[in-house]
Amino acid sequence: MKRIAGIVLAVLLIGGVVAAVVAGRYDEDKGTATKTVRMVIGSEKAEYFADPEVVKALAAKGYTVKAETSGSWAMEGLDLKGYDLAFPSSQAPAVELAHRYKVHGTLPRPFYSPLVVVAHRSAAEVLAANGLATLDTEHRGTLKMAAYLDAARHDRTWQQLKGAGKYGELSGTVFISSTDPESSNSGALYLAAASYVANGGRVVADKAGLGRTEPLLQKLVTVQGAQQSSSDAVFRDFVSGAGNPLVWVYESQVASLLAGGQQPGDLVVLYPDTTVNSDHTVVPMTDNGKALAELLSTDAQLRKLAVRHGFRPQGAATEFASATTYLKQELTGVRQAPVPTSAVLHEMARRARG
Repeated sequence: MKRIAGIVLAVLLIGGVVAAVVAGRYDEDKGTATKTVRMVIGSEKAEYFADPEVVKALAAKGYTVKAETSGSWAMEGLDLKGYDLAFPSSQAPAVELAHRYKVHGTLPRPFYSPLVVVAHRSAAEVLAANGLATLDTEHRGTLKMAAYLDAARHDRTWQQLKGAGKYGELSGTVFISSTDPESSNSGALYLAAASYVANGGRVVADKAGLGRTEPLLQKLVTVQGAQQSSSDAVFRDFVSGAGNPLVWVYESQVASLLAGGQQPGDLVVLYPDTTVNSDHTVVPMTDNGKALAELLSTDAQLRKLAVRHGFRPQGAATEFASATTYLKQELTGVRQAPVPTSAVLHEMARRARG
């Protein structure tokens, strides 16, 4: 008999509400999960750990997982004493947590997801016609980051782009919607990718670099007005037809949508020619935490289920095979920008928000 508890509890941590996800108990005649692992995870992994098949696969190895969700950057302010591991969505906050809790050695990164731009087809076609993008298939293409940032720097509008006039929904300043970079990992990584391109292909690492990139990053953020703190909310708005025609999201969100049987005909995935990976990085703080991190990295069933939830397992690209024309199997032609340190990225976000 399977008994699964989903999101069951809201707990208050450092003034913010953190949802608790219990990847519940799985019992059958063959045995019972005996080790309970308590962890804090980025919210984009909640569905993965609540998946009944993930629960079953972990229980077969002797584990019950209790997970509480938090913004990846907010984890730095939490008291994680008594937890077995932390699992943010990015390497930078993981490194800070490892330093704080004196976790030594290489931090496991079981899976990752590149950041992409989802566009309505009308917007993608206009960008392509004006040299800001190229289209490989009906639903996939490449965003030329330098050209896009130049358009942002000069406050270009859709009305100034040829071909946009026939689409009534394309009006106002051309911009990509992202989440709040001060609280959201995806929003912070948007600034990381943009600042790398704006800084001449060099990671921003000092006050001089912050000063050079600040005016452009402020434009990228302030043009959006109020920003949401959840990439899930931004993506769901886009899929429903609401909001901006260009949105910065995790590739895993698109992959998970497609795996669920949905194939929005109006959706085009634009891979920025310079982007960043969201490296889901484990900070193990106990032996049980280390053992679970190892399972997530090596167990064939857990890796297969990670793909079903849109994540790319570290290692063989063939595990991320896609039968659709929306996603790349291999990230050829996509340059990965280094991510600034946590301190620099926090300051970058603060300045960009004005």
